[in-house]
Amino acid sequence: MRSLVTGATGFTGGHLARALVAQGDTVSALVRTDGPAAAALARVGVRPALGDLRDPAALAAATADVDVVYHIAAIYRHAGLAEDTYRAVNATAVKQIIEAAARGGVKRVVHCSTVGVHGDVEHPPANEDAPLKPGDIYQVTKLEGERLAAEAAARLGIEVTIARPSGIYGPGDRRLLRLFRGVARGHWVTLGPGEIYYHLTFIDDLVEGFRLCGVHPAAANRTYILAGGEVTTLNALVGLVAEGAGVPVPSRHLPVWPFRAAGAACEAVCRPFGLEPPIHRRRVDFFTKSRAFDITRARTEIGFAPRVGLREGIRRTLDWYRHEGWL
Repeated sequence: MRSLVTGATGFTGGHLARALVAQGDTVSALVRTDGPAAAALARVGVRPALGDLRDPAALAAATADVDVVYHIAAIYRHAGLAEDTYRAVNATAVKQIIEAAARGGVKRVVHCSTVGVHGDVEHPPANEDAPLKPGDIYQVTKLEGERLAAEAAARLGIEVTIARPSGIYGPGDRRLLRLFRGVARGHWVTLGPGEIYYHLTFIDDLVEGFRLCGVHPAAANRTYILAGGEVTTLNALVGLVAEGAGVPVPSRHLPVWPFRAAGAACEAVCRPFGLEPPIHRRRVDFFTKSRAFDITRARTEIGFAPRVGLREGIRRTLDWYRHEGWL
């Protein structure tokens, strides 16, 4: 296959691009600058294609002579960014890359969304038909991107598959470093009871899920939740990380409400200056919102079968953090 990956200089897109090369695809990656990140991709056999997601000419060039586009690039959560910036990348650019792909003769676009479009899961586990309740500008614009993708697919006749990953972790990840490091160093404190559900996806399993979304005939114009095979409570997850790190299981719990109030105050003070608040409500949400998902559709329709168990994934991730000196 001839594949194009956007977001290949990031954690998820980089793993995907390298995995596609390893399985024999001819892989290119849309990158904004010809710097160290692009050079690192080239060394593993990925051809950098220079350009910005918001540049129609760059999209036209990047999608030429490609069979499948894996659209992973997105703006996650950064302090001080205007809502229009999120919308331009997470929504409008989705439509633009699908339009460019259709003009270039691409067969299918796999668009990476997020299970965050479902918000707090009231009746776990949630499947793809669960209510859509995005809770912040990132999730709102990712849902807008899904809707624009579906509209473009219907209008242009190109196959579009939407993938909604749950929390992604593994070697190279930094989003869960705070949890792993806090537990390993004995500093971790859980806000609230810790009995909410938490559902992780190991990066290798997610990459295989993306590949299946790109090549399986049944995946055309479908939406799939991609998540690991095990769901735990937050308390159980913290216990597994402690076990893997060889430290006592943290037992400290604090009430949620003071931190939520402090987060709201910090956001109000920091936002006008474009500063990252030391405490914000989104971090408090980590301790209060349940995330548990049903992957039956992906299992039965495209053969998605997570292989890396939670203990093994946590061990690999801890080993990588140690190697990098982050613990």
